[in-house]
Amino acid sequence: MAIEQKDALFSLVKSLSKSEKRQFKLYVGRLGGNSEANFMSLFNLLDKVLTYDDELILKKTNIKKQQISNTKAHLYKQILVSLRFNPVHQNVRSQIREQFDFAAILYNKGLYKQSLKILDKAKELALSNDENNLAYEIVEFEKVIESQYITRSMNNRADELSEQAKSLSLKNVRLSKLSNLSLQLYSLLLKEGYVKSDEDSTAVHAYFEKRLPKFKLSDLGFKEKLFLYKAYLWHSFILQDFLLSYKYSQKWVDLFMEKPEMKIQNPVFYLKGVNYLLESLYLIKHRTKFNEVLQNLNYDIENQLISLNENTQTLAFLYFNQNKLNLYFLEGKFSEGLSFVSSLLDSISDFETKIDAHHIMVFYYKIACMYFGAGKNEECIYYLEKIINNRDLKMREDLLCFSRVLNLVAHYDAGMDYNIEKLIVSTYKFLIKMNDLHEVQRKMISFLKNLSNTYPQDLKKAFINLHSELKMFEEHPYEKRAFLYLDILSWLESKIQHKTVEEIIQEKAQKLLK
Repeated sequence: MAIEQKDALFSLVKSLSKSEKRQFKLYVGRLGGNSEANFMSLFNLLDKVLTYDDELILKKTNIKKQQISNTKAHLYKQILVSLRFNPVHQNVRSQIREQFDFAAILYNKGLYKQSLKILDKAKELALSNDENNLAYEIVEFEKVIESQYITRSMNNRADELSEQAKSLSLKNVRLSKLSNLSLQLYSLLLKEGYVKSDEDSTAVHAYFEKRLPKFKLSDLGFKEKLFLYKAYLWHSFILQDFLLSYKYSQKWVDLFMEKPEMKIQNPVFYLKGVNYLLESLYLIKHRTKFNEVLQNLNYDIENQLISLNENTQTLAFLYFNQNKLNLYFLEGKFSEGLSFVSSLLDSISDFETKIDAHHIMVFYYKIACMYFGAGKNEECIYYLEKIINNRDLKMREDLLCFSRVLNLVAHYDAGMDYNIEKLIVSTYKFLIKMNDLHEVQRKMISFLKNLSNTYPQDLKKAFINLHSELKMFEEHPYEKRAFLYLDILSWLESKIQHKTVEEIIQEKAQKLLK
């Protein structure tokens, strides 16, 4: 999640917390002379400066030019070794690997029974935490020892290990196929986007079924189920079947509810599962359940029921705050949400070096929507232009497209229509280029283009006609997504009924609760 600096060592040093820096200095100070070593001089310098500069290293330390590369490599390795001993970075996987290394040392010293005893405990820990790849490595090591030395009197030991290896191998192959399918579907979504026709839908179904391995649900372990539900989730998202997305994201999160210890062991998977559950609930507008899940996430974060490191803290910040914005949208409380936006912008600047540009732009789009809903169109345009004018940005095409459509609507609402013809042409060209022109967008652009020729007394009728034309697409399987990013119908209703967008959405939210 964190943005990589150009220099890997400099980035690593700057990522260290105060306690990690203190531990590193204690670690290297265990041997006399290290405090004066070149790599420590380099560490102290990089810790103080704001940017990496080879010339400054030559000036401020005794390191010669030809020594810089080796000194940097040595310092990098020493920092990683120090971090490996930090309890913050210890987890079940690292404990299992450590026990495996101890067993290997004992094996090399000829202490075979002691080695096997440690391997037994490590294997039990691996199996109980669904770490089947590590368990398989342990069994293979046990087989090596058993095949070379007579260490136990059990006649069926060889058969037992062979069967265990076979079972774990099948599990790992199945897990690999499920994780591959999940990744392939995610890649398909990024490359092709959502289905736009029955032909697309049929092709995605065929793609999914061809790659889905055969399985019996009762035979699957935690991680196998996790990647199975993940694959089904991406499949449903691509098909725009958001009820199905809710079903499988809930199954994903339920895995962690049944085994809460996995929140510590696999915090990233847990956070992502909760985020997709919230996204699905937002898309089907299930406000009560959405609020409940968001509160549970906040509780887990505040009470550290998930393992929090710099990576998971950044993810927790992203997912909680993006969905907090979505809650304001579901409730139609745009004006109230502006105070939250103000504090959020400060927090975004604090996380600036850890959040990639794409996610910052997603925040800007949601913030623009908040201002639009509150009737503050000029502020809305300000944040949309941050997205539109970012030529180097690589982000989801749908957000790029809807940013431009919302920009048109905000310009019209703000009375800034002196340049709207040019905006309409550039927006239309962009949508054509992106191959993301929905019928809803086409009708919207055409409507705005013709507004300049509409008499004031005919405006209400024009709004009513467009509303009727667009209403038929609200539940259309391939057009409905347009309304999820930009609530054009509520905007039109606000014009027809002479109310604010905020009032219209709040009324709809109240009806959904009845």
